[in-house]
Amino acid sequence: MRSCIAVRHVAFEDLGLLDDLLAARGFSARHVDAGVDAITADTLLAPDLVVILGGPIGVYEEDAYPFLVSETAAIAARLARNRPTLGICLGAQLVAKALGAAVAPGPRKEIGWAPIELSAEGRASALAPLADTAVLHWHGDNLELPAGAVRLAATAACPNQAFAIGRHTLALQFHIEADPAKIERWLIGHCGELAAARIDPRVLRRDAVTQGPVTATAGRAVLGAWLDAAFAD
Repeated sequence: MRSCIAVRHVAFEDLGLLDDLLAARGFSARHVDAGVDAITADTLLAPDLVVILGGPIGVYEEDAYPFLVSETAAIAARLARNRPTLGICLGAQLVAKALGAAVAPGPRKEIGWAPIELSAEGRASALAPLADTAVLHWHGDNLELPAGAVRLAATAACPNQAFAIGRHTLALQFHIEADPAKIERWLIGHCGELAAARIDPRVLRRDAVTQGPVTATAGRAVLGAWLDAAFAD
């Protein structure tokens, strides 16, 4: 049985829809909690797959959150071995930083369901099902494209919404793993951020019903296709 470790930064941002996809492909998955569990190079080199999940902090806040130093170093060690790695939101930013790319606050926060624009490479990639589908955005930081990475998607406020390196590394600034049926956990957990950004949780709750299922269907297709390619013989 293959193994997966998911690095979790807040309890409600978990593997979500990936759980069933991984189980169907014979993976045994478990979460480790950043800042609580020790995350070293050995931790992240051992599993067949590592998923770095989202969270409300910035990769540059190492003075306030010292665990980011060892976490970033552990990610860098894994990436240097070309081991299958998926980064989502903060996870994508950590992947970019581990590869030497800059991460900084963007011009504005992107929170809520909205489309992305796929590049030519993105349309030819596992992300193709997202061409006409809104995704869940929930970030304020932007990342520069690491050396050797291929840009897959963009928005006006965030020119690097997704990138890939070969078939082993995929980084997504947006969320396609989130279960729309559990959006209330996000609305409660991120209530302070929503209030500061003057975003009405009722709008997000409504969009989780009207747009979330379509995003979930497309997200399963994307994540499943990427997993199958990453572990193709």
